[in-house]
Amino acid sequence: MAGVNTRLRLRRLLGAAVRRTRRYLNEVATVGSDDPYARKFGHFGTGVALMAPQGVIYNERYLSIGDETLIGPNVCLTAGVSADQTMLTSPVVTIGKKCIIGRGSHIIGHWKIVLGDEIQTGPYVYITDQNHSYDDPNEPVGWQTPSEAAVSIGSGSWLGANVVILPGTVLGANTVVAAGAVVRGTFPDHVVLGGVPARVLRHYSAEHGWRSGAPGP
Repeated sequence: MAGVNTRLRLRRLLGAAVRRTRRYLNEVATVGSDDPYARKFGHFGTGVALMAPQGVIYNERYLSIGDETLIGPNVCLTAGVSADQTMLTSPVVTIGKKCIIGRGSHIIGHWKIVLGDEIQTGPYVYITDQNHSYDDPNEPVGWQTPSEAAVSIGSGSWLGANVVILPGTVLGANTVVAAGAVVRGTFPDHVVLGGVPARVLRHYSAEHGWRSGAPGP
């Protein structure tokens, strides 16, 4: 029994030490605007925190992050498919001021993705401006030329956990997207979206306040 108690105490002490070390390392590895790595970005605003551990990040010169934005742990930010690729637009990915990007999210740009100011996302949100095409039925989908369409997300919006934003999506200001929704299309300001594919569940009218369904013509 004494041996068991000793092993339990040792495990607890070692566990506490590992957790303290992990917290310290993550704090040290968080990237701020004063860190040399921040200079690799096309724009890295003041007060930005790129929290550790970081996800896959490359082609930083095509990425723009606005002031006081918080990028959560394990977030992937990429432009193109390789670190040395020359892109046709710059910046490819723009994240506005005072945004919060939830842990494990992916923002994968090839042409143009623009997030406005004060946008928040839940964890594991996926945003991309490129998709596979399948026009040729005799060619494997993965080898066909992908299609691209710019993405824009209006300021003040909230994207719930596991939301997928597909190429060509345009969201208005202060949009709410329910968890798990798959979004494609153009939507006005002040709506709630949900479902697969996403549709307008509620909208705001200055005359009537919040109403069910999509706004009228």
